[in-house]
Amino acid sequence: MSQPRHCPAVLIAAPASGQGKTTVTAALARLHRNQGRKVRVFKCGPDFLDPMILERASGAPVYQLDMWMVGEQESRRLLWEAAGEADLILIEGVMGLFDGTPSSADLARHFGVPVLGVIDGTAMAQTFGALALGLARYQPDLPFAGVLANRVGTLRHAQLLEGSLTEGLRWYGALSRETGIELPSRHLGLVQASELNDLDLRLDAAADALASSCEVALPPAVEFAAPDVIAVEPLLAGVRIAVARDEAFAFTYGASLDLLRAMGAELLFFSPIRDAGLPEVDSLYLPGGYPELHHVALSQNTTMLAAIRAHHAAGKPMLAECGGMLYLLDSLTDVEGTRAELVGLLAGDAVMQKRLAALALQAVELPEGSLRGHTYHHSLTSTELEPIARGLSPNGGRGAEAVYREGRMTASYVHFYFPSNPSAIAALFVPDLQAAFASKSNRRTAAPTLDRVSSGNTLSNVGAGLLAKRP
Repeated sequence: MSQPRHCPAVLIAAPASGQGKTTVTAALARLHRNQGRKVRVFKCGPDFLDPMILERASGAPVYQLDMWMVGEQESRRLLWEAAGEADLILIEGVMGLFDGTPSSADLARHFGVPVLGVIDGTAMAQTFGALALGLARYQPDLPFAGVLANRVGTLRHAQLLEGSLTEGLRWYGALSRETGIELPSRHLGLVQASELNDLDLRLDAAADALASSCEVALPPAVEFAAPDVIAVEPLLAGVRIAVARDEAFAFTYGASLDLLRAMGAELLFFSPIRDAGLPEVDSLYLPGGYPELHHVALSQNTTMLAAIRAHHAAGKPMLAECGGMLYLLDSLTDVEGTRAELVGLLAGDAVMQKRLAALALQAVELPEGSLRGHTYHHSLTSTELEPIARGLSPNGGRGAEAVYREGRMTASYVHFYFPSNPSAIAALFVPDLQAAFASKSNRRTAAPTLDRVSSGNTLSNVGAGLLAKRP
């Protein structure tokens, strides 16, 4: 029986979105990393972009925590494993501290992680203390570490904010609203860390500013209970999966790729923008991203378009999510009205909108089993294809996303979280069994078995049972 582990930890939250949680979390991560500490950072809820910045800040992989999409047991495993190697665990919350079901506060309470409240101090003085006290006392059983002021003006301003704190609330310091610290505005609300050429300079500046405003000390240690552990079955042993990865396709969950590897898959990354064709693979994964920013370049890479069509014509599995699905359509038109013809495996067209079209958690019942994930997109797609399933939001959020299937190709706006059902994901990627067994004579046929927490799904056996459709 594994023992509990202890590690200093805080969950960074705020009264609302837009208060600067990512900037503060990144500054804290870089500050403690520069002090020589090993920092592990997590992000509450579905998000691809913030983790990219937090990975740069901490120098370590960033995973999602969520009581619904990731699940309590899997979240517990991730925290317990991090506690075994880290000197500090930081968790960036989502939306406002108490917003949503489940909320960041729910996760903090469940795992006993104290909350560090981030409050935008712009145009505020003593009222800062009232907001801080409200965050700390609104739910009496919520563990609360203290507060940090963001976007302060002068040193005197920071002193006023600190002086407004009552009832022993701890001051964690302040960050200036200088442009050299604040992360820049984002395309359609999102930007990739790789696009910020001065990101490391900003992170170091934010860390230095934070260090000058407070004592650089670790928060109290939190006890993380050991998870229940099962072995992952090698359902994809010897299967080679091509994964699109470049400026247009970068929205992958680290936990999802880890699961594919744990099930025995070999992942080969390629660029639909620059590469002439696919690597020699059994299956293809086209994740989400920003194809609308690169759709002309994608359309001009005609050899890659032909290679993906040939992959599909050969009856090989393919999973396309959100931007990956747009890539498979006949055409994509950006917000400026520029249209580009793309792969053409899904009959239909997409047009980018300036406003958000859908944002919601999604549960989808596929023939292979139930999968959880989320949807977030600014495009509208027109097609006459009939979906094989539609997503359902657990909290009534917008979007009942369609899932389309043509042969072994599955496509949807939904970004699936693979660990929510390993056997269903394996069934989507496993090649035709007879062809697979014939081709594996020259490949490895076993994969290492890793310990992993079950997310409540029963793993099926490799073979005919894997492809058997479940109700």
